[in-house]
Amino acid sequence: MDKFEATLYRMDMEDHRCPFGLKAKDLLTRHGYHITDVKLTSRETVDEFKAKHNVATTPQIFIGNERVGGFDDLQQHLGVAQSDDSGVTYQPVITLFSVAAMLALSVTWLVRDTLFVPQTVMWFIAIAMVLLGLQKLQDLEKFSTMFLNYDLLAQRWVRYGYIYPFIETIGGVLMLAGLFTPVIAPIVVVASGIGAVSVFKAVYIDKREIRCACLGDSRIPLGFVSLTENVMMLGMALGMLLF
Repeated sequence: MDKFEATLYRMDMEDHRCPFGLKAKDLLTRHGYHITDVKLTSRETVDEFKAKHNVATTPQIFIGNERVGGFDDLQQHLGVAQSDDSGVTYQPVITLFSVAAMLALSVTWLVRDTLFVPQTVMWFIAIAMVLLGLQKLQDLEKFSTMFLNYDLLAQRWVRYGYIYPFIETIGGVLMLAGLFTPVIAPIVVVASGIGAVSVFKAVYIDKREIRCACLGDSRIPLGFVSLTENVMMLGMALGMLLF
């Protein structure tokens, strides 16, 4: 067989189409392989294939007469970078703030018929607050546990870890709409002020290397991002109270 010939064995049953099989097919196609796509359409054929080739999982990829293995093995064989959920990354933060910025510009265009006015900055912060709060609310239990690692108020009052995401989310929504400012702004000032002090103490005074709970993602290190989040919230809340 030519080195650009590959055989892919993957599950393709009525109640289950293996996603890794589809990803393996796409990866092989993008690397110029001609694929013999063998679909395992029943549990019996899957079990027979596993027994014949002494493998525990599918999909299985063969290139030439060599069995490469599953999708992860194929990525390694082709020199494709594999995703690493354990390493440090800022990608979720960059993505969130980029989306918040685009939404703020869209709101500005809709309301003011231009791309940027000073108010755009305030809308950006409010939208970022909502998006950040939403990430925390997806797994409140996980967030509250991570939050206890560094937040000074949560360490004294554990329930605060469950309340904070609601303060951030609802605060962002009300600030975006300009509603109940005398009520919500002081609450956000207190919450963000405590957050900023907690992060600064943990990272810059105690020199602790811990992960941030800001997006509910354990791969983001506590530090500049968390401090920026709290400072933005604090600045916006103070601005709304003073101006």
